[in-house]
Amino acid sequence: EVQLVESGGGSVQPGGSLRLSCTGSGVTVDDFAIGWFRQAPGEEREGVSCIRRSDGTTTYADSVKGRFTISSDNAKNTVTLQMNDLRSEDMGTYICVAGDGYCTDFGFPTAIRFWGQGTPVTVSS
Repeated sequence: EVQLVESGGGSVQPGGSLRLSCTGSGVTVDDFAIGWFRQAPGEEREGVSCIRRSDGTTTYADSVKGRFTISSDNAKNTVTLQMNDLRSEDMGTYICVAGDGYCTDFGFPTAIRFWGQGTPVTVSS
């Protein structure tokens, strides 16, 4: 059974940091373009960041550039999203996805095949 398992969500104050992880089970993350979506209640899902290890591509949504960093750890079969300087508008459920295509400029992959369950992020003082 293929699974993408997210972890690392939680609650932080504005300006704080969180590190999200997406670990593959039954799938090798480096074989895909791995991305993160986020969805806040009542709002549309939006791409956040994407990485494709095969060609070294990383992309970010404009709203997170300079604050978030995506990376891949082959040994752990994990993609990590380091989120710094968090703002209230970063709140939502962060969902890891694996796509067969490429990373778009909007921070998500094409041809999505697998979805994680999501991990919540709250930013509040």
